[in-house]
Amino acid sequence: MRILRRSMLFIPGNSPNMIQNAGILGADSIILDVEDAVSIDEKDSARNLIMHALEEVDFYGCEVVVRVNAPSTAFGEKDLREITPKRPDAFMIPMATEEEIRLADAIISEIEKEEGIEVGSIKLVPIAETAYAVESIADIIRTSKRIEAVLLGAEDLTADMEISRTKEGGEIYYARNKIANICKAFKIQAIDTPFADVSDSKGLIEDTLKGKSLGMTGKAAINPRQVDTIHHVYTPSQEEIQYAKSVIDAMKEANKAGKGVFSFEGKMIDAPIILRAETVIRKAILAGMLNEEAMK
Repeated sequence: MRILRRSMLFIPGNSPNMIQNAGILGADSIILDVEDAVSIDEKDSARNLIMHALEEVDFYGCEVVVRVNAPSTAFGEKDLREITPKRPDAFMIPMATEEEIRLADAIISEIEKEEGIEVGSIKLVPIAETAYAVESIADIIRTSKRIEAVLLGAEDLTADMEISRTKEGGEIYYARNKIANICKAFKIQAIDTPFADVSDSKGLIEDTLKGKSLGMTGKAAINPRQVDTIHHVYTPSQEEIQYAKSVIDAMKEANKAGKGVFSFEGKMIDAPIILRAETVIRKAILAGMLNEEAMK
């Protein structure tokens, strides 16, 4: 895990006020959107606004991702060619296929070389929002070393599947599970689909917990009010951190004594429990809840 992506907040690319304030909304990542959030007749002006923002706006260390139009379209190619020189942290690729990712990678690499940008430094986040993408997600990930996360897009997926989208989310259980599992296998992040009802805080908590229980590592948001709830679910609690620290300390003592398996608080501690503790510590450090030096 290179950076923490508990939350990824969509910001319309044609909204200068929202873009101006995006860095103080609390999300780990912001997604400046020039695709679904922008009508065809506003795409050029939104692209120009995003380019200007990448040069002039202070995002206060927040990861800046740009959701472009599909690279195989005229809009998408123009998005990539004109925005890449402005050095966003990543591009989000809609309706992902191997071909779309391969094309995006090639265009970005070409511009990076021309602009003197380190090749491969701009990352990719494909959106799995079709039945094909869900079933081919491993092949899609293999297409580019730039890929650091995958976002599940449930609204388009359920439309593609010709099924209803519900708050309960039973219809996307398989997609969530598969994407989380494949992403874990590739050691990249799995970002859960947004929860559409911004007024239903209880539903957001339940939906976020449901995704986390299946292995999702973060969740997209469509409203800044959703960010704190998402962070609460995906950030280790103080109790979890303290237990993880105690396990790591006990492990260090056991290692000194030459023990591979040891007892702690009446329980046998072995490799899986240690791995879980190390994951909690790593997330806590990335969230600024622990000092990395203090854990050495």
